[in-house]
Amino acid sequence: MEKLIVFGATGGTGQEVVKQALDRGHEVTIIVRNLQSFSMQHPHLKIFQGDVLQPSTFAHYMQGMDAVISCLGVGSRQPTTLYSTGITNIISAMEAAGVQRLICISAGALYVNKQMGFFISMLTKLVLQKILKNMYADMRLMEHIVEESKLNWTIVRPPMLKNKAFTGSYRTAITGHIKHPSSIARADLADFMLNILTNPKTFSTKAEISY
Repeated sequence: MEKLIVFGATGGTGQEVVKQALDRGHEVTIIVRNLQSFSMQHPHLKIFQGDVLQPSTFAHYMQGMDAVISCLGVGSRQPTTLYSTGITNIISAMEAAGVQRLICISAGALYVNKQMGFFISMLTKLVLQKILKNMYADMRLMEHIVEESKLNWTIVRPPMLKNKAFTGSYRTAITGHIKHPSSIARADLADFMLNILTNPKTFSTKAEISY
């Protein structure tokens, strides 16, 4: 049993992480801005009100945790600092509490690589990186901040996220790239992140996942 604290738990992926973590017997704490925004209940689930942009509202809940999972996300294309400021505050709280393990969701389309293939590369450069330029800019900064930390971190870069059923069958790449990445269900992404919680081979690495 691990004691986990999850940020971004009200989003699609965050909800899957919480649900599956509880199913696996972990103790889960979540930080939400609005207590009414999360209706799930479980004997091993604690819900506290807080804001990732205001560290004083959540830092004390970090004590005694084994790992942190960040599923932070924004629903707007406007400029944002949620990812970079949020992860800075999370890391500071982790360091103060002596928590070492961090798993952080990013995005597969931040950068182009040869394994994507021509079509996906062009789609990424000409469409996704233009439409989501503000979000991706802050995500890149977030990744840099995570990499500069001394934590046992893993940055997970999924492709297009889908609200589909769990399959348990997907491809992954640690410190490498997946050939022709397509999409992944949030349920399978959550499964992967929980599977690598205590795997030292994933420490200080970037991981990709796709069907």
